[in-house]
Amino acid sequence: MSDDMISGLLEALAFSPDNVPLRLHLADALYNFGRFSEAKEHSYIALRHQPKNTKAKEFLAKTCFALNSFSECIIILEELERLEQLSFNAQLLLTKAYVKENSIAKAIDSYKSLLKIDPKYRDSELDKVLRTSTPSKPKSAYDDQDDGIYGFDEDEDDDDDLFEFMEKPDINFSDVGGMDEIKRQIDLKIIKPLQHQDLYSAYGKKVGGGILLYGPPGCGKTFIAKATAGEIDSNFLSIGLNDILDMWIGNSERALHDVFEFARRNTPCVIFIDEIDALGANRSDLKGSAGRNVINQFLSELDGVSSSNEGILVVGATNAPWHLDPAFRRPGRFDRIIFVPPPDAEAREHIFNLKLNNKPTQDIDIKALAKKTEEFSGADIEAVIDIAVEAKLEDAFMDGVPKPLVTKDLLNALKKHNATTKEWFKSAKNFALFANESGLYDDILAYLKIKK
Repeated sequence: MSDDMISGLLEALAFSPDNVPLRLHLADALYNFGRFSEAKEHSYIALRHQPKNTKAKEFLAKTCFALNSFSECIIILEELERLEQLSFNAQLLLTKAYVKENSIAKAIDSYKSLLKIDPKYRDSELDKVLRTSTPSKPKSAYDDQDDGIYGFDEDEDDDDDLFEFMEKPDINFSDVGGMDEIKRQIDLKIIKPLQHQDLYSAYGKKVGGGILLYGPPGCGKTFIAKATAGEIDSNFLSIGLNDILDMWIGNSERALHDVFEFARRNTPCVIFIDEIDALGANRSDLKGSAGRNVINQFLSELDGVSSSNEGILVVGATNAPWHLDPAFRRPGRFDRIIFVPPPDAEAREHIFNLKLNNKPTQDIDIKALAKKTEEFSGADIEAVIDIAVEAKLEDAFMDGVPKPLVTKDLLNALKKHNATTKEWFKSAKNFALFANESGLYDDILAYLKIKK
């Protein structure tokens, strides 16, 4: 029956090749029978006849999506969006295409546009991907509110939620093996000012500010931040992106403000934000206004525009500092930037001792292992130990007798795991060589023993 229908439409089109509605009817029939490539071709032809035909453009985007050409689908629909000609269904398709391309921030903005048109609309698949929770627990995206900010209950006390994130670290620099240069920089730039606040006040300098820790993943940036808080006997507030970013208009900015206000009430306090490049991405790379608003709010909080940040230290960690908006590196914000390289030999010994603790071992040559694991991150070392343990478990399954780990087991495991930091340095070296006018990434070149 499908072939007869399509044959009839093709025959009619042969007599009237310029009939755009008829051609789109044929394209729709082909699409419904799963013949997406043919449907796409006929929608192209329709557009050649009528380049401004919105229906033909939307149908072309639909066929692109069906053929997994998501970027092509996005380009077509974004053009319609710029012309304010996007229908509800086309906006929904654009949202789904953004998700497929993993452009989550854009997908969130697009989904908000849908809900402005129809506040009651729900898509379970999109909700699963795009909805996140924040400490402020929004009750609904589009509840009627006089202040025009969606999703907040002004009477709700958020401190209980934020208390779940705060801790008083019981570790300090003595628990960080090696990494003496990093500890020296933090002591000089952060700890000494906090320990001698009167001296700094005498010169009119504020105590606090922000430092940015950057380097390969798994090299202990979080641990160093926590040890810094312990060194100054400070509260430690660790915040993840999911605790800040929210799809509803205004919620992310409010959640960020709540975090800083909570820290101001609990000074001295270290606010630690991991993957800060995602929260403070370069505004020139952001299409939607929502991302820019969050960054502007973040900059405002760092500057202490409406409240004092005295006694607050903001520590950001990132694997990609080159993606951070340049405004974050201005004086008084993240003006102190510290490179956290893979752990040195002393630190690797410390990590091996720590990770092997409470495991059955015998005559482990820690120094030999540390020597063999140059460029390995702490996460890499943990992976090596896991590989060695799994091999021992296989042997134990044979006779039911657990045997201790020995040096040879770990050396064999090393042959099965490469340092993951090498991939990071390949990318970082390019930025250090070709996008480093200010000398910001000279420490990377020094680590790689490359002269400028």
